Formats: sequence, structure tokens, C-alpha cells
Amino acid sequence: MRTAQLSRKTRETDINLSLCLDGGEIAVDTGIGFFDHMLTAFAVHGGFGLKVKVIGDLNVDDHHTIEDTGIVLGNAFKEALGDKSSIERYGSFYVPMDEALAFASLDISGRPFLVFDAEFPQEKCGDYTSAMTVEFMRAFAYNSGITLHIKSMYGYNSHHIIEAIYKAVAHALKVAVKKTDTGKPLSTKGVL
Repeated sequence: MRTAQLSRKTRETDINLSLCLDGGEIAVDTGIGFFDHMLTAFAVHGGFGLKVKVIGDLNVDDHHTIEDTGIVLGNAFKEALGDKSSIERYGSFYVPMDEALAFASLDISGRPFLVFDAEFPQEKCGDYTSAMTVEFMRAFAYNSGITLHIKSMYGYNSHHIIEAIYKAVAHALKVAVKKTDTGKPLSTKGVL
């Protein structure tokens, strides 16, 4: 099983996370309802087992909780993937969500990068600040070593735009982490 279990404690957040790339239990509690909804959708649509418990300084705002969760989830993906051998490596996916359409394309390359092209008409979804979506995705991409491109094609409801983004990334990851029988990384270099 491709798994990772990580903890990270700072003055701003206390995070415990376990991840299984091949499925399993999903239990998310970050203290931010909409973020819980997004991480749950991410796990369900990616086919991942994911348990997350976060205690964050929500008396300040949602920034540290969301960004730090992205850091830990990224590190968990990196650990669970090991040497990245025997995976498809690339994944791309479109997700429609009512009036919104989002696209994600990624490469599990070991070369972290984020291209993020999305605007959010509404500043908040519950207690979740819409602009934190890019912060989460940046933290995730850079800590997992994934090149990640995200584009919101259109939409006028921030809830739908954000949810389509999380689901598109999850589906792209589901494709990219799919096992192959090669026994080696998909690279002309022989390593990733």
C-alpha cells in the first residue's frame, strides 16, 4: 500500500494526516466547514484514503490552517509515491460544476511548479476565503514535487468554481498515480 502518516506542529497549526493513494477511510476535520467539504471531495474523487485533523489559529483567519494543510498533504503525497516508479506520472482532467468548468493538468515530476488561473466572484464560501485556493494548491504542489496547472474556464459562483478545481486536481492525480507494470519511473533519465 502506498501510504504516509505525517504530523506537523507549529505555533499556528497542529496537523495530523494520513494518506493512502489506493483508497480507504475518509475523515476530515479542519475547523473550516467548506475546506472540510473540499478535502473530502478531493479524497472521494481521487480515490484516496485521507484522514486529516487540524487545530489552527482560526481566531486570526483561515490562512495558516489551509496553507499548512497543503504543506502536509503535499509531503504525504511525496512520501507515499516513493521513487515514483510504476506510475502513469501525467494526468489531466476537466470537471464541470453547474455553470463552472475547471481544468487541471499535472506532472509528478519532482519539479514543483504551479500555474493558477482562476478568479472568484465571491470573496468567501462560508468561513473559507476563496483566495486561499491558490495558497493551498501552491503549498500542495511545491511540497509534493508536482508540476500543477489549474485553470477556471468560466463560472460565476465561487463555490462551484472552487469545488470544480479541487475535483479536477483530484481526478488528474487519480490518473497520474495509477500503477503501471513497468517497475521503473516514466522518464528518459531513468529517475524522477
